[in-house]
Amino acid sequence: MNELDTVSRKDKAGHGDAALTPPVDVVEDDTGITLYADLPGVTKDKLQLQVEADTLVIDAELDLAVPGALQSSHTEVGLARFHRVFTLSKELDTEKVSAELAQGVLTLRIPKVAQAQPRRIDVKVA
Repeated sequence: MNELDTVSRKDKAGHGDAALTPPVDVVEDDTGITLYADLPGVTKDKLQLQVEADTLVIDAELDLAVPGALQSSHTEVGLARFHRVFTLSKELDTEKVSAELAQGVLTLRIPKVAQAQPRRIDVKVA
């Protein structure tokens, strides 16, 4: 069963556990990785990030409420939830994850453990 399959349990919008898979860019440098996840319409209080062992889970709900007594005549985003799971390398320090949400983009920074970061070795002249 993939992430977009609907199961019997329904959410508020009646879509079950179906979720959108947000696009994510992953950039690696010498000191760690940075993930950029597109989560338009998500607010901080509707975003849940969890790291357990070597797994990172991003769960978010959209606030797609139609204002007042208006009714939507056409909806292109019918699912009200984002879900994405990543398996993290043992080189990453999951105790030092930082996250920022700005203008619909979640930025996660996960540094490498000190032992995995490159270091310069000084050479002494005898």
